[in-house]
Formats: sequence, C-alpha cells, structure tokens
Amino acid sequence: MAQFIAVDLGGTNIRVAYFPKAELPPSTQSKTPTHASEGPDAVIERLCQAIDEQLPTDQSDLSIGIGAPGPLDPRHGLVLKAVNLPGWEMIPLKSILETRFVCPVFVGNDANLAALGEWRFGAGQGTSDLIYLTISTGIGGGVIIDGKLLVGNWGLGAELGHMTVDPNGPICSCGKHGHLEAVASGPAIARRAMARIEAGEFSSLTDQLKTSGSLTAVDVGDAAQAGDPLACEVIEEAAEYIGRHMADLAHAFNPEIFVIGGGVSQLGPLLFKPIERAVEANVMSLAYMMNLQISPAALGDDAGLIGAMVLASQE
Repeated sequence: MAQFIAVDLGGTNIRVAYFPKAELPPSTQSKTPTHASEGPDAVIERLCQAIDEQLPTDQSDLSIGIGAPGPLDPRHGLVLKAVNLPGWEMIPLKSILETRFVCPVFVGNDANLAALGEWRFGAGQGTSDLIYLTISTGIGGGVIIDGKLLVGNWGLGAELGHMTVDPNGPICSCGKHGHLEAVASGPAIARRAMARIEAGEFSSLTDQLKTSGSLTAVDVGDAAQAGDPLACEVIEEAAEYIGRHMADLAHAFNPEIFVIGGGVSQLGPLLFKPIERAVEANVMSLAYMMNLQISPAALGDDAGLIGAMVLASQE
C-alpha cells in the first residue's frame, strides 16, 4: 500500500508528517526550527534529519511530497528563488532528496499545496473549482480547476498575491508596485494604520504606537474588534482590495468557492463581510455570485502539509 512523507518547508519551521495511507490524520509528525539564516546546505541537512525521524521501518511504496516557498519549477523540483530562505536560488530540491532517500519526491509551491489540501480535505471538499488565498505576512494562493491544480507552463502560475491592484500603490516585497500583497497583507495593514496615526488621526492605538514605535496587524485587528473606528476603516480598506481582486478572479475562473486562510483571516466577519460586499459590487454580472461560497479555511497551519501528501498521492 502506498505511504507518504509530507513536508512543509517554511522560513520559520520545517514540518514533517508520516501518512501510512492517503487519509487523515498522519500517524506521526514533527516541527523543527528552520534556522534559515544558516543557508541552504544547513537547512537541507536539517530537513533530511527531520524526514529520517519520520520514516517507517518498511519503506516500500514510499513517496515524499514537499511544499516549499516559490517561485519554483514543480516539474523538475527546482526552487528558483525563495525570498524567506536566504541563499535559496536554483536549488534542485527534488534531485537532492531523491538521491538521499531513494524514492520518488514531488515538490510544489507551498500556497498551491495549501489549496490542494483545502480542496481535498478542508473547506473545499466536494467542489471541482476552487480558489484559495492565504493572507498573512504575505499573500499567496492556489487555483483548482476541474479538480486539477493549475500551475501553468513552467509551474509558476497562481501567484495570486502578486497581481497589480493599484499601479500607483506601495512597493511589494517582490519589488513591484501595487500588488495585492503590498496593500492587504498583515504588514500592509499595520503600515497603513501607523501612517494614518502618524499623520494626526486619532486612534486607541496612538499611545501604543508612541510607546513601542510600531504596530502589527494583530494590534490593528484587536483594536478593530474593540470598535476603534480607524482600525475598522483600515481593515475594511484591505478587505475592499481583496474583494475587488476576487471579483477579477471570479471573472477569470468562475469558481464554486473561495477559501481564505492565513493569520489575517482570523479577523472573521470584520474581514469577510466587506470582502463579500466588494466581490458582489465588482462582478460584472450577479451570475458570478450564483451559489458562490466565500469560506474560511478549515485546515489552519496543516493545509500545506496535508496538500503535500495529496500531491504525492496524485502523482
């Protein structure tokens, strides 16, 4: 019977799980600090050690699925450049791991695999057409069309956070202007709140900003939950960008469901209600809203790990 090792390689942690079959839950799993600043060789060795600890005694019919930061070439398992993993440029991860473990290894973009996990085992179960957005420190996404993960010609598709929503907007982490990530990610929300307070607008966050010198998206979210008008407006502004972007995605892909995950999604109705209003206001026809679901993600931090198992089981 096929069995799987799933890996979620992040800038902060390496998570590994062993699935004796293509079902939940895994029988064992672990989390190890990445220590990304030590460079690719050290991280890969740490990754291999974490996999070693999860390997079953009988390794027949074993395959490994791994989600890694993009952009990457999934067909060749090549990490082209991982922004949150210093020194990770043109790293042949698939080849390295296949040589080490002598089994098939399948590599995918971490956000794409989170989409795959939510589609197979999470909020998107039973659907054929799904769009996943993760809104956190950055914004990523994945697209499932007719039950298949869309990756594009070189596997670089579905970078949904790196699409221009404001050509004159702030610079994104990738260096381009006005991407969704630059105006609606957690750091973008914090920057917008700080800019308005520093410009003289009143907020319950004013004293905190003066004391600490900075704010986080969690601070802004907590203030919004408590009814702070400025914080509520900042969250609604980010939600408006997200909702307009989702309307464009609806025009392109006509999904059954949008699944939204990541830390910012924990704001719940404060985020989701204005997103829903913005989607409805910006689709060119209400036909796009027919039976459309906009749902919070169900798998939390496990989405990418579970998606890595799904990737390996589908290959």
